[in-house]
Amino acid sequence: MMTGFRLNMSPLKEPLCIMKLVEWLIAVVAFGTCGSYSGSNVVSVFCGNETNGTIETLTAAFSYPFRLNEALLVEGNMTFCNHTAGPTHLVGDSSSQAQFFVGVAVICFLYSMVALLVYLGYMHVYKDSDFGPILDFLVTAALAILWLVCSSAWAKGLQTLKYATGDAGIASTLDVVCSQADVTCRVTEFAGMRSLNISVVLGYLNLFVWAGNAWSVYKETRWHSKKYTGQPVPTRSQVPAPI
Repeated sequence: MMTGFRLNMSPLKEPLCIMKLVEWLIAVVAFGTCGSYSGSNVVSVFCGNETNGTIETLTAAFSYPFRLNEALLVEGNMTFCNHTAGPTHLVGDSSSQAQFFVGVAVICFLYSMVALLVYLGYMHVYKDSDFGPILDFLVTAALAILWLVCSSAWAKGLQTLKYATGDAGIASTLDVVCSQADVTCRVTEFAGMRSLNISVVLGYLNLFVWAGNAWSVYKETRWHSKKYTGQPVPTRSQVPAPI
């Protein structure tokens, strides 16, 4: 059997190859929307009446991988409305969920490229062996499960991020100041998190795409072929001849 590289573009017309292209593209967008994010919220500290009182502003900056407990909200000793706050960090840490999500996306991106190389250059080997389709199916199914796990984890991490940088989270972080009767703390400018929301949606979309692709790959394995070739062929019952 010839095992050398043979470029053949015809698999690009087949669902097996088309779905790998889609998976490659969605994986790129998924880790791009999450891994390249940076933003900041503007926090206003109102002394007395919000209309006529004085206002102090702070910036809550955060970026991937969202280690909020390392992001400074108050860099040094500062006085707000006659109340002093020391160096203060944001509360929470979404780095493990975000890095898990991006890591799965990168793995899927790389595997899709390898699979496309095999489909376009070594399809004659892929079709003639049992090992290739079975390995492809097992890896594809495992990555579909990983998309479910990492997308759910990142959705939870994003909730933590939104809380920590929102009104309630900031008030809890600056409790020494914001809990005073004459002080009001409020986020007046929010960073756009549309790309992070999109990344979660893309994560679940990847789940369905990879699960569907697992079925396409399964049909290339001997398990699927044996399911049908191993079925007994119905025979016509013989009618006894008349005596």
